[in-house]
Amino acid sequence: MSYQPSDNPADYQRQLDTKVDSLQRLMAEAGIAMPPLKVYPSRPLGFRMRAEFRVWHEWGKAHYAMNKPGEKRPYIIEDFPIGSALINQLMAPIMEAVNNSEILSRKLFSMEFLTTTSDQALVTLIYHRPLDKDWENEAKTLQNQLNIAIVGRSRKQKLVLDRDYVTETLEVDGKQYSYQQVESSFTQPNAGINREMLSWASGCLSASAGDLIELYCGNGNFTAVLAQHFDKVLATEISKVSVNSALTNFAANQIHNVTVARLSSEEFTQALNRQRDFRRLAEVDLDSFNFSTIFVDPPRAGLDSGTEKLVTGLDNILYISCNPTTLAANLVEITKTHKIVSAALFDQFPWTQHIESGVHLRRL
Repeated sequence: MSYQPSDNPADYQRQLDTKVDSLQRLMAEAGIAMPPLKVYPSRPLGFRMRAEFRVWHEWGKAHYAMNKPGEKRPYIIEDFPIGSALINQLMAPIMEAVNNSEILSRKLFSMEFLTTTSDQALVTLIYHRPLDKDWENEAKTLQNQLNIAIVGRSRKQKLVLDRDYVTETLEVDGKQYSYQQVESSFTQPNAGINREMLSWASGCLSASAGDLIELYCGNGNFTAVLAQHFDKVLATEISKVSVNSALTNFAANQIHNVTVARLSSEEFTQALNRQRDFRRLAEVDLDSFNFSTIFVDPPRAGLDSGTEKLVTGLDNILYISCNPTTLAANLVEITKTHKIVSAALFDQFPWTQHIESGVHLRRL
């Protein structure tokens, strides 16, 4: 897709229409019967809450830079129009401070920004050298000047000056949710579209009964909103950092009906089928759950065959996908036992070929 970021509504709509056509054509070719697609457009600019930049040293100065696929030499950039207003506000003063300090600039090769709609920011400075007390003092001065959090990283070293997370606050269907988002862990990059995804998912499951299985729960982004519709939730996640964040977020949002197990989807499938015992499930009585619904938000590889079989054992399936090709492949099997009752496209990544979508299925 060749579209470049633009504030022209016609340009944005063209790139979105291309995604809609692509998703519908892919499903038709796979023989998937789809209901009318609900499309959620993004803001064309200023939508991205996190960013990663290469730092390029040239002409005696450091610059923000990015690489185009297949090209070795980076492109120097001055701003980031698809980034949040806060990212763009911070870029210039941070780089000015870097260029005014040999301690901050020496062997700095990358910067990562994580921001929130509530105007919190965390910036990670990544180096090809060990960080010492002199670096810590310089970084603390910059942190205090800009009222942000800074983390320093180098090989086998992580130096947290104050905190390594931001706290996002999102309103979904009139209710406020608080989310701890930790540096270097996965978070939804487009806060506006994330709200739409959460509202759509909640609407799909609002009339649910029984208990929910959630695979790939991350920091509890969806879990916090969906838990209200079920008696109990059993959520799984393999990342220890994400599990800890999820527990923090459930406590912050006063959600008490969720149990989190640190397992992969494959391991959970084995446990549920009584194929293996896991010490991490030692205190979880699987027989006490009355599972009626499963929610999955898998990586780009989609569902493995074991998990695919697992989901078809539940009456209701909610599937958020970041890869329509693997979604279509999974749906070929899942729609043998279930019917798609709702489908949506979320423009999480405008100006790219990336398509985020969701389907809600019920047993035939």
